[in-house]
Amino acid sequence: MANKPVNADKSTQGTLQRGKACLRCRKRKMRCDGSKPACQQCIRAKRPECCEYDDGKGKTRTQILRETITRLEQRVRELEDPEYILPAVQLYDPRIQPSDSISSSSSYGSPVSSTISAHSPYTPDTTNSPPETWAHLPPVPSPSPSSFVTDMFFEDPQPYQAPFELGPLLLDIFLPHRHQCGLEIHMGHLQESLRLPSSEQRHPALMNAIYLWACFISRPKPLCQHEDSFLAQALDAIRDGLRTGDKVLDVIQASCLLSMYFLVNGRLLEGSYHASAATSLAVQCGLQAGISNDGCYSPSSSREKLVETPKSGYKEGERILAFWQVYNLDKCWSVALRKPSVLIDGHDYWTSINCPWPQDITEYESGTATPISFQTVQNFLQGNMSGSFSLQALRAKASALYSHADQLALRWNTRIKPSGGYPDEIQALELTITRFLATLVPIQQLNATMGDEKQTLIVVHTLVQASLIHLYQRFAQDDAVAYEKCSQAAKTCVEIVSYIAEQDYDLLDPIMGPCWTTVAEFSIRELVTLDSSWPLGSNELRNNIGTIVYAMTTLNNRFPVIGQSWVSFLPQSFRLIRCVQASRQRRFGNEWLNSS
Repeated sequence: MANKPVNADKSTQGTLQRGKACLRCRKRKMRCDGSKPACQQCIRAKRPECCEYDDGKGKTRTQILRETITRLEQRVRELEDPEYILPAVQLYDPRIQPSDSISSSSSYGSPVSSTISAHSPYTPDTTNSPPETWAHLPPVPSPSPSSFVTDMFFEDPQPYQAPFELGPLLLDIFLPHRHQCGLEIHMGHLQESLRLPSSEQRHPALMNAIYLWACFISRPKPLCQHEDSFLAQALDAIRDGLRTGDKVLDVIQASCLLSMYFLVNGRLLEGSYHASAATSLAVQCGLQAGISNDGCYSPSSSREKLVETPKSGYKEGERILAFWQVYNLDKCWSVALRKPSVLIDGHDYWTSINCPWPQDITEYESGTATPISFQTVQNFLQGNMSGSFSLQALRAKASALYSHADQLALRWNTRIKPSGGYPDEIQALELTITRFLATLVPIQQLNATMGDEKQTLIVVHTLVQASLIHLYQRFAQDDAVAYEKCSQAAKTCVEIVSYIAEQDYDLLDPIMGPCWTTVAEFSIRELVTLDSSWPLGSNELRNNIGTIVYAMTTLNNRFPVIGQSWVSFLPQSFRLIRCVQASRQRRFGNEWLNSS
C-alpha cells in the first residue's frame, strides 16, 4: 500500500468536488481534472494560460480586467457629465480576511454564483450571521458592466473539439459513409491533419459536422449522445467562419453536411435552409465557374479572395468535388421538397456551370484529371456524353437529368393533350436519358459490382427512372404512351430494389426515399385506375407496391425523412385502394378477391 502510485489515488477519487473545476471548464460544462497550474482540457485546447481557478483566495485575471473596465467606464462618465455621481463605495469589514470575501464575478453563470446576492460579502459556505454593526447598512449593488462587455471580450470562443483519441474513431466511423453524405475529400490527409496544430487543421465547422454524422450513424450506440454538442458547435463554427472568411470551402462542405443531417432526420425546413445557404455561398465564391488555364477562378477577381487560388493535386480536386456536392444537394432535394433550385445554369459568366465533371480524388492527386470544361451541364443535356465517367460524375449527371425532367414537365399544361408528339425539349431529354443509360453498368449486372460502385449505381439508375416518371406522369392520365413510359420506369425501379442487399441500405443516398415515393405514388394511382385490364396485372402491381413499401420502410429505419414524405400519403392511398377493392368486389364478385 505504501508503494501505491499517486495517480492511482487520484483515479479513485471520482469527479472533482463541485466548484473546484477551473473557470474555463466550468463555463463550458466540461469535465475538469483540477490539475494545476493548468488542467488537461486547457492544455489539450492549447490554452494553458487561460486555466484559472476561483478558490476565493485571490482575484483572477478575469476579475481584475472586469474591475479595471468598470473603473474606466465610471471615469469616462465622470468626465463627460460633471453632475454624474459615482456609486457609493461598498464597505467591508477589515476584520474579515480576503479569503472570506465573495467569489469573483468571473464565476457568473455558475450554479453556485446564481444562489448568492450580487452584493453579499459572504461566501455560500458562510454559516455565521453578519455582525450586528453591519445589519443597519443598506445593500449597495456592485456596478454592473456595460452591455458590450461580454465573455467573448476576455476570451476567444473555442469550439468543442473531440478528444484526440475520439477524433480518429469518429473519422473511421464516417469513412464508409462519406459518399452517402455527398462529401468527397481526401480522407487520408484529413486523418493525418488531426496530428497538426489547430491552425493547420480543417475548419472546425467541417470537423464538427463530420463528427456529428459519425455520431448519427452510430445510433443507438453511446456515441450518439454527443450529437447535440457537435451540432451546436458546427453551427457556431459556420457562423464564425462566415464572419472571418476563413477556409470558406470547408464552411460550404460543412453546410452541405448539416443540410443532409437535418433532411434525413425529417427537419425539412432547416435542411432546406442550409442547402440554399451552401449553394448561394458556392456561387458567391465562383465554384461553378470552374478553373481556367492559368489556375485561377474566373470571371471575377473578387472571388479569389473568398477561396484561395487552386493548386494542382487533391486540393484542386476537392474544390471541384465540393461544387458537385452542392449541385447534387440543390438539384435533387429541390425536386424532393418541391421548391425552386437556387443554382442557375445560364449562358453568362456569372451563372454558367463550367466546372468540369468530378473525378475520383486519387486522380487529382496523381495529376491525371482534366480540370478544363465549358458549359458542362448544358452540353450533357443536349446529348454530349463525353467527359468523365467516374462514379462521382455519373451521380452528378443523374442529378442533372432528375432536375431537368421535373423542370420541363412543370412548363406544360397538363390539360392540353399532346398531339403530333411531345415537345422537342421532352423528346430531346428522353434521348439523352437513353444515351446515358447505355454508359451505365446494366441493372442485371449490379451484383457483379462491389462496395461504393454498387451503391452509387443503384442511386444513379433509380434517379434516371424517377426522371422518366417526373417527365411523363403529368400526361399519363390522358395519354397511353406517357402512361406506358411511366409504368415501365416504375417496374424498373422495383427491379433495382431486388438487387439491394440488406447491408446496402446502410450506405444508400437518402435521395432514394423521395424517388421511391414517386414510384409508389404512381403505382398506387395505376392500381386505382386499373379497370379494363382487370384482373390481369393487378397482382403484379400489388407485389411491386409491396416491394417499394418494404424498401422505404427499411431505409426509414436509417433515415426518418422517408417517413415524413410517405406517412401523409400512405394511409389515404391504402384507404382508396380498399374502396376500389370493395367496388370491384361488388362488380365482379368474390372471384376477384380469390384471384388476388
